[in-house]
Amino acid sequence: MKRFIKLYIFRISLFFGVYNMETSRPLDALNKARDKKVIVELKNNKQYIGILRAFDIHINVVLENAEEHIEETEEKEVEGKKVNVKTGNMVMKRKLGVVFIRGDTITIISPE
Repeated sequence: MKRFIKLYIFRISLFFGVYNMETSRPLDALNKARDKKVIVELKNNKQYIGILRAFDIHINVVLENAEEHIEETEEKEVEGKKVNVKTGNMVMKRKLGVVFIRGDTITIISPE
């Protein structure tokens, strides 16, 4: 009887889309992005663009052919003081090659 109930609940779940045989988890999404170009944005607003080669459960990542991009700033005078203001444009600062980025500094990983 218990087996019948479990099977019945499973079929109802499939019908309503609650249970999906191909469940997608965050690490599955990263796995799909492996060996593809990704943008990794950090807490300090720097971006690294490169090919995702490896990652672990802590979301530490290894990028190949990585480039560091930073937000462009321009100097403006505000209330008589010179202040650096962000323009919103990302500019490539340097090419780094292979980099390891610690997962706790990452805010976003996006396929390019």
